[in-house]
Amino acid sequence: MHSLVIAEKPSSCQKIAFALADGSVKREVKRGIAFFSFSRGGKNVCVAPAVGHLYGLAEKKKSWAYPVFDVEWQPSSEMSKTSAYTKAYLQNIKDLAKGAQTIYLATDYDVEGEVIGANVLEFACKAKNGRRMKFSTLTKPELVAAFDNALASLDKGMVAAGRTRHMLDYFWGISVSRALMSAMRRAGRFQVMSVGRVQGPTLAVLAKREKEISTFISKPYWEVYADIKAVVFGHCHGRFDDGALAEDAVNKSGKSGVVTGVRRSKYNQMPPFPFDLTTLQTEAYSAFGFTPTQTLQLAQNLYENAFISYPRTSSQQLSEKLGLPEILGKISENPSYKTLAKKLIDAKRFTPHNGKNTDPAHPAIYPTGVMPVGLTAQQAKLYDLIARRFLACFAAPSLRERMRVDVKLGSEDYSVTGSRTLEQQWLEYYGKFVKLDEVTIPEFVEGEKVDAKKVWSEEKTTQPPKRFTEASIVRKLETEKLGTKATRASIVQTLFDRGYLIGKSITVTPLGMSVYDSLAKDVPDIVSEELTRHFEEDMEKITEGTKADSEVIDEGKAKLVELLDNFKSKEQEVGRGLLSAFNITQHERNVVGACKCGGKLVMRTSKYGQFVGCSNYPDCRNTYPLPHEAKVDSTGKTCVKCGTPIVLVKRKGKRPWRMCLSTTCETKAAWASKDVKVAAPKPVKK
Repeated sequence: MHSLVIAEKPSSCQKIAFALADGSVKREVKRGIAFFSFSRGGKNVCVAPAVGHLYGLAEKKKSWAYPVFDVEWQPSSEMSKTSAYTKAYLQNIKDLAKGAQTIYLATDYDVEGEVIGANVLEFACKAKNGRRMKFSTLTKPELVAAFDNALASLDKGMVAAGRTRHMLDYFWGISVSRALMSAMRRAGRFQVMSVGRVQGPTLAVLAKREKEISTFISKPYWEVYADIKAVVFGHCHGRFDDGALAEDAVNKSGKSGVVTGVRRSKYNQMPPFPFDLTTLQTEAYSAFGFTPTQTLQLAQNLYENAFISYPRTSSQQLSEKLGLPEILGKISENPSYKTLAKKLIDAKRFTPHNGKNTDPAHPAIYPTGVMPVGLTAQQAKLYDLIARRFLACFAAPSLRERMRVDVKLGSEDYSVTGSRTLEQQWLEYYGKFVKLDEVTIPEFVEGEKVDAKKVWSEEKTTQPPKRFTEASIVRKLETEKLGTKATRASIVQTLFDRGYLIGKSITVTPLGMSVYDSLAKDVPDIVSEELTRHFEEDMEKITEGTKADSEVIDEGKAKLVELLDNFKSKEQEVGRGLLSAFNITQHERNVVGACKCGGKLVMRTSKYGQFVGCSNYPDCRNTYPLPHEAKVDSTGKTCVKCGTPIVLVKRKGKRPWRMCLSTTCETKAAWASKDVKVAAPKPVKK
């Protein structure tokens, strides 16, 4: 007889085994998958890995009809070829579950982790119950405590809410996507398309912003400035809607004036809160340009190596129960943070500046104190950000001074404001990640006579709303309570993958706009933020036990039937609009820049591979080769050396890289010794 511990992934499986073992650990391999056995307290224990979801929802009887409701949980390995590798993991768990006296579930403690654990327990282990290990780090002390104090069962509310979310997401995602694809087929083209339960409202948020930008009409306005002591003062009137009034203010200002007021005030700038996932994603995008998806992947890797706590958290709080003084002590052993950590320890600053947001499952993200080794450059950057944020939240508030100076020139009033730091405190800890404006104003005394070197007006125009970035749209989704902390980044990425979005400053493509316009016109609830938010709130009620999962599922089915019945009557009309937009989008995505003849350089494909040719072919036969077996995207930039467009090349398993099109450009001088396979450019017919 033995106890079986089921981990969520192979990496955490090994960590758990070596943490729990009293002595040596035996590594065994079956079907090419490693699991571990050892003794603990005189009893035999096995730890076996899952590999994420081993079960997924699928139709009982495959079809192309919609809506789809007749579904069941099936092994992931039977659902797609790309998931076939999960079969060995599942079979190992089934074998080890036979004769297991107690089953411990050690998946991530969140809704998805509960679903993974519940499905494995029910369908693979054929067990009615299993004990639940709850932990936020993969450190030995926490894993031991999680095993010795394992909960009696999974969280039934989280399991029900998680399975309900999967059900609704499947119903809506498959059904609406099939509706769109059916519309496209009726217009004469097969094209994979998708709009899920949260994808729709996310696309709506972005499309509405796109419309605001495209319909925005800039209006002129004027501002008046004065140069006094090499400091630019602004006219107290602010914006002038009439240029003549602005010039009148300039004429009335005169060259000499007097300081009418000097106000100084000191204030404390509080340290930042500990990181929740969304804030980490936003900060990493600002500091390093990491996308939210990239940040989550890097953070997950740091977590699986026990360097940081569980990253999928909405908490901004660190509890004293975490043993914060001990963690600071461990961090002080790291040469990179030794000086800063010791300052906190010597001052006995062990209470963090916590935020309001909480998460019942996990604390805010923090470094465990385990010395990070073997990090990639990107992992090291993210760890440094997390570590410095953690240290900064324990430090004292910085002392800053705000200053305002008022000046009267002739009959006109001007002012300037600035801030400066008097005492660094937490700013020293957060270092290069601090974003504060330091505007130092020279000394002015009230009643002082001053001369203006120059007084002038500037014409400006009002600007449209800013485009969302991947980071800011994730923040917006959190604010609007759309999606979950773990899924928002992947939802945005899916919209990019489907060709609905392009660019770092996100632009909705013609295809994306057509999908949104069609849905907003004919089935507006599919892109309704309010409806999606309603179901998100229902999911929370299921978790809390105040609403039945069956009630929410039945409501979701009924609403979907109502929406799609209306859509079916307009399929052909919708399909024509989608096809037209798809063709425009594909053309725009393939244009990489301008040709020297005045035409457009367009990515094309021949039997020899992909290449770039001119839209004016055959009059212009200018061509450039492109790398084989790679996805190539335009960057919108031009090489400063040769003047040809720069493209982004992506190959599976390799880091994306940029190159200009010219094969003779001096930037490729080092390529001579490398095996860079490119397609020979062959002209194709227009």
